Amino acid sequence: MRPHLTLFLGIFAVMALSNAIVPVLPVYDPSSGLQGMIYSAYFLGAFFLTLPAGMMSDRFGRVPFIRLGLALTVTSGIFLTMATGPVPVLTLRFLEGMGAGLFVAAAMSSVNSDPDHIRMSGWLMASLNFGLIAGLLGAGWLASALTFPAAGLLLFTLIAIVPSLTAFFIRDAPIIHGRPEPDSVSAYVVQYRWLLVSSLILIGVTGVLTSLYPDYSGASPDVLALWIAGMNVATIAAVMIYSRTTVHPVPVIRWSAILMGIFVLISFYSPPGFLVIGALAGIVMIAQMAYLAKVHEHQGTVMGLFSTTSYLGMALMPPAAGFVADSQGFFAAFLLTALCAGFVAVTIGRCTCAGGSLEDPGEPGRGNEQ
Repeated sequence: MRPHLTLFLGIFAVMALSNAIVPVLPVYDPSSGLQGMIYSAYFLGAFFLTLPAGMMSDRFGRVPFIRLGLALTVTSGIFLTMATGPVPVLTLRFLEGMGAGLFVAAAMSSVNSDPDHIRMSGWLMASLNFGLIAGLLGAGWLASALTFPAAGLLLFTLIAIVPSLTAFFIRDAPIIHGRPEPDSVSAYVVQYRWLLVSSLILIGVTGVLTSLYPDYSGASPDVLALWIAGMNVATIAAVMIYSRTTVHPVPVIRWSAILMGIFVLISFYSPPGFLVIGALAGIVMIAQMAYLAKVHEHQGTVMGLFSTTSYLGMALMPPAAGFVADSQGFFAAFLLTALCAGFVAVTIGRCTCAGGSLEDPGEPGRGNEQ
């Protein structure tokens, strides 16, 4: 596990910084739509760079992109602590997301190429969600205790400096395969299209709830942080348990989508619905990564595609739900989100596994798509 410690600490810091703005979103603009845009600008930046970073890591190695991503995260975090007003914050969130896109694609490719990739992906996702929790709770508590709303941003920027320095002491794995051709990338998109759609929507659902609740609930930042953090606690527990099981990925994703749609509506009435949604999201992510681990030739590319669709969901769904909430009300936004999860439950059935377990989801190109 030692070679992966920088990755685990890095993804903790990157995610903590990304979530540190959530409890103080109303400080930057009172509109739900613009709050959703500020929240999602980060994911839009990651969306643009995640796939290119994954493809380039297959050609040049992963470590350069791990280092560059962490450096950009630290730089944007420093300027975010001084920014005021929606326009500069939107710009810096976009740059911060670009840093995350560079780092996450390379880090996930490294972990998913490990012989013990299922257990390692569990640790990576646990670190990711622990970072999200720390960002929410730390920023929420500091915003309530101090008169400086960006105190949480400053704290996690300082923490991100540590993995950005230790990244210079890690070594890259040998490059076995060269750059994938455009035809092979499009083939991966076609072959895994319904899995990628499930990533876009089901991960986007968690972003919708996270971005809507500050305005919908009217709760103080510290209470709001506790509610949303519960979702990430449940995700950590789920990924650590599910990464040690042997279960068909596709049926798990289907039932998770159905339950997620139900609990989105429950969350409209009761915040504890966050807990179930968080657990389901963790299960979905591990199943999706295990499914894609069988692509040995261009793991950076397929992890880039997986991360790209996840970030696209986080970039598109929260602002869309925010604008629906502004025009039609919050219940309409929650209902639309639940229907999107139901769409995954219907379409994921077109994606079948040749293997019978999480550990052997079937060789790519051998009956995985119908």
